Amino acid sequence: MSTPLRITEIFHSLQGESRSVGWPTVFVRLTGCPLRCSYCDTAYAFKGGETLTLAAILEQVAGFRTRHVTVTGGEPLAQKGCLALLTALCDAGYEVSLETSGALDISDVDARVIRVMDLKTPSSGECERNRYDNIEQLLPHDQLKFVIADQADYAWSREQLLRHDLAARCEVLFSPVADRLAPATLADWILRDRLPVRFQIQLHKYLWGDEAGR
Repeated sequence: MSTPLRITEIFHSLQGESRSVGWPTVFVRLTGCPLRCSYCDTAYAFKGGETLTLAAILEQVAGFRTRHVTVTGGEPLAQKGCLALLTALCDAGYEVSLETSGALDISDVDARVIRVMDLKTPSSGECERNRYDNIEQLLPHDQLKFVIADQADYAWSREQLLRHDLAARCEVLFSPVADRLAPATLADWILRDRLPVRFQIQLHKYLWGDEAGR
């Protein structure tokens, strides 16, 4: 029997980040997170939610009739049943991505899943929680994300990029913190330093603001 999962919401929207930005996607948002990042925009997922069986989750996802599924949080890997959910979604034929903080071990995630993993920047307040051994687990189809609030974050992220030769391992994403760093400023820094990274903004915020479930 699979472990039931605590779910904050399951909803259909456009993917706002990562390589699959713009694709209609079903989001399965798991409840709970051991981190408290300063720029977190999903604090409503820290508590509450509804306990659902794996079968019930799969039934809801199937009802949206879409190919892409993102498992997110909170921190989805904080729940024991997340690994089984990811595998079941892959087995059902979806293109599955996982949004994870990188503070927890990613080595047991199904290899078919696209792991979009953060390295927490200094301004997050959770930089010391980064598990750098996770970098060795990343595959070419995975993505590594840096959420950048200021010039100090950018300098730190650039240092990690070069020190660990991250661009040779997988795609690297640099994203500005909404309302704290102007997107054009980050874009200018990337171009100035000729970094081999993908600049991204949160598309869903430009479309719908901070509305939950979008």
